[in-house]
Amino acid sequence: MAKIGKKHKSALTQVEDKTYSIEEAVQLLKKIHYAKFDESVDVALNLSVNPKYADQNVRGTTTLPNGLGKKIRVLVIAQGEKIKEAEEAGADFAMGNEAIEKIQGGWFDYDAIVATPDMMKEVGKLGKVLGPKGLMPNPKLGTVTFDVGKAVKELKAGKVEFRVNKEGVIHSSIGKISFDEEKLQENLKAFLDAVIKARPQSLKGKYLKSAYISTTMSPAVKLLVSEQ
Repeated sequence: MAKIGKKHKSALTQVEDKTYSIEEAVQLLKKIHYAKFDESVDVALNLSVNPKYADQNVRGTTTLPNGLGKKIRVLVIAQGEKIKEAEEAGADFAMGNEAIEKIQGGWFDYDAIVATPDMMKEVGKLGKVLGPKGLMPNPKLGTVTFDVGKAVKELKAGKVEFRVNKEGVIHSSIGKISFDEEKLQENLKAFLDAVIKARPQSLKGKYLKSAYISTTMSPAVKLLVSEQ
């Protein structure tokens, strides 16, 4: 069993066994974080869905009003004029079939991929490689599109994708601990709203079983969240 450090123990003693409002939780995290680096602020939502059923496989995207606090590296797979459009929008990489070859060779120096529909026949061959990493472009998420300029700008501005895992949990970062409290609260509220709006219509009863917020190193703080 891993030994718990003094700083973590101290942080644990300050987290009460109760649910905190968004404002209280963010304020507490700012108080108890102890790592010397700029930690990510992460949220974990436990949903009462069964992802084995297609109509309960909750997923979607939202743009955080204050971004993620980190540089998002975007690869665009396209051809012709769309490569130039992607570069002008700020894409870190924009290329055609050579991207397919590089990815097959183990290249993953990017955080998101946008592909034009005419390239998806080739990109689709990478499903087994990109799928497990959550990098496969998807039209429902706006990452398979001819409007590559818009897609790149949205990703750079803090657009995040969420998807429930097989345990019924959604994990995401919503910013950095260096953000001021108001910005973290706004990002957290935007993310929660997006997940709540993605509630499956077929689901009966309670949707959001529990919600927690933490930094990379801190204990988790339980959130009081309304589904309304």
